[in-house]
Amino acid sequence: MIRFLVISALSFFVLSSCSLKTTEGLRQIDFNKTVIENPYFSNPEIDYVYKAKIEVYNKNFGGILIIKKTGTESHRVVFTTEFGSKLFDFQFEGDTFTKNYAVEDLDKKIFINILRDDFKLLVNQSAMTLAVYESENQKIYKTQSDKKFNFYFFENDSEKLLRIVNTSKTKEKVEIDFTSSEDKIADTIVIKHNNIKLTIDLEKFKKD
Repeated sequence: MIRFLVISALSFFVLSSCSLKTTEGLRQIDFNKTVIENPYFSNPEIDYVYKAKIEVYNKNFGGILIIKKTGTESHRVVFTTEFGSKLFDFQFEGDTFTKNYAVEDLDKKIFINILRDDFKLLVNQSAMTLAVYESENQKIYKTQSDKKFNFYFFENDSEKLLRIVNTSKTKEKVEIDFTSSEDKIADTIVIKHNNIKLTIDLEKFKKD
């Protein structure tokens, strides 16, 4: 009896420690939507321009971020100061990443790799669905990227994309939150890391 209780307790601990907060309280449902689409940054005729602030540990970088869809599976992401001096310039073509330029303060391999992963997650247009969960107001689509998982939160009524959460099997790594007044253009975007001190705030540039 004692052995049974010990095994049960250990099993509960292992299962609890492996569960994701992202899916707590959600019910898994059947699905027929095998591919999900990220509607943001999908129109090649639009220059997506944002006021941007990047906070990494004790350093702050502010300026203008421009995202441009340049092909079927390609985007260019450029970050400049408000006076037009380039801070970084990235190109995404499918799974290929090119660093065209990065200012010295940002040109650290670990930081470039983090920015690469963040913006790849932000601009990636589609992904294969592994599972679907449902809450009262949202549907959550689970997808896989290499050894990690991405959860896409869509509002039931409007079908707007509200959030993307990037996780390992047991922990949430990165969260991207969107607000939008239009279906396919995000007004604000917040990219937040849970394991390092890095936040990226984007606000759609409004012309006077």
